[in-house]
Amino acid sequence: MNRETSDTTLGNGLRVVVVRTHGAPLAEVRLVLPYARTAPHLAEAQELLAALFGTGTGTGTGACATAGARTRQDVADLAADLGAELSTVVTAESLVVAASVLRAGLPGVLALLSDLLLRPAYREAELALAQRRAAASPRTPGPRQRLRRALLGHAFGTHPLTDPPTAPAAATTPEDLYALHARAVVPDGAVLLVTTPDDPDEVAVRVRELLAPWSGGPSGLVLPPFARRAPRPGRIALTEPAGPAGSAGTAAAGSGSGSGQALVLCAAPAVPDGHPAHAPLHLAQLILGGSASSRLARRVRDRHGLAYAVSADLRGNRAGDWLEIECAGAPGTAGRIAGEITDCLRELAVDGPSPEEVERARAYASGFTRFALATRTEEASALAGFAAAGLPLDWLKGYRDRLAKVTHHQVAEAAAYFLNPARVAVSTLDEADHDHESDRSTQ
Repeated sequence: MNRETSDTTLGNGLRVVVVRTHGAPLAEVRLVLPYARTAPHLAEAQELLAALFGTGTGTGTGACATAGARTRQDVADLAADLGAELSTVVTAESLVVAASVLRAGLPGVLALLSDLLLRPAYREAELALAQRRAAASPRTPGPRQRLRRALLGHAFGTHPLTDPPTAPAAATTPEDLYALHARAVVPDGAVLLVTTPDDPDEVAVRVRELLAPWSGGPSGLVLPPFARRAPRPGRIALTEPAGPAGSAGTAAAGSGSGSGQALVLCAAPAVPDGHPAHAPLHLAQLILGGSASSRLARRVRDRHGLAYAVSADLRGNRAGDWLEIECAGAPGTAGRIAGEITDCLRELAVDGPSPEEVERARAYASGFTRFALATRTEEASALAGFAAAGLPLDWLKGYRDRLAKVTHHQVAEAAAYFLNPARVAVSTLDEADHDHESDRSTQ
């Protein structure tokens, strides 16, 4: 992948990557900020800041509607005039500010982003509106969230990813958001990626002029590593109430009514993207449960009719890496589904995949890597993710080359090691079944 790029780190710690694109006169901007929920009591403030970022600017830290400030409508009007779309996305470890704009509007978007970063405005009225919306639609952890936290806690130990958010001692105020902005929305540790038809060096100079005054950081809002590199195997089971009137199992599963389904989540060992075993493991994961024709889908869904949703995905972040298997079926089937998953893992680990399965998985993976860069928006998001993770910008092209070189024997070795049921943590959540008390939590 031959690209004209400018890749520099400013004196304030911000990494600025500008990539020249050809074709349509479109520009994309991605700002990736470390934003992991490392402290449960900050969860509410982090959600509110993400929701309100971009709703206004002031004349300095803590400013409200004074001369030179912009309201939500002012920001929206300016973005419309520039032909731009702005949005924010929160992931497990990042706050991503995204903008798409026609080429001519890029300087204006960069200037607007600079205003939002350097002169934020978290106004009382906007905050009150966001809080009312949150109160009207409370985000209580669903069954899958509770099960996933229990699984990761069992597999890897206590960690921010396993801690549920806690309510703050008092209602979040604008001052709280300004303080969080000063701590979290900082350049040191952040990555700004721009794709543009313009000269990368000229755009980088413009970014430097605008964002050199930005200061602060690093935020410290990064996920710590798991206590364990590989999951602790074993079986845990949570139960849900058998219905609105039921009460069994609520202490194990948490508050809420019955899930209306059986859930099974498993965590198997995995390796990071740059590891030599990653490509063989990726192909083994696809054969196991990465497509509609995978072994797990054919067995659990098609042959036995136990599950209507089946998947296996490689997960990874700064905490660690794992292969996550997920199945959802009718109430009362979690135990059977878990048994079928274990049998499927054992067969693939012991017997290995067929050469035909490996070739199908290779074609699927290679096609998917191309699809991931199909549009300017997808390309910019992928490149920003690579930069934030410390991977080269052409990582996908190199990965396709690595996939092409993986042998059938290497995939069989990966399956034998990573998919061995003795290395896998299995968790289930089902409606309470008083005839099967042995399925209660063994955590």
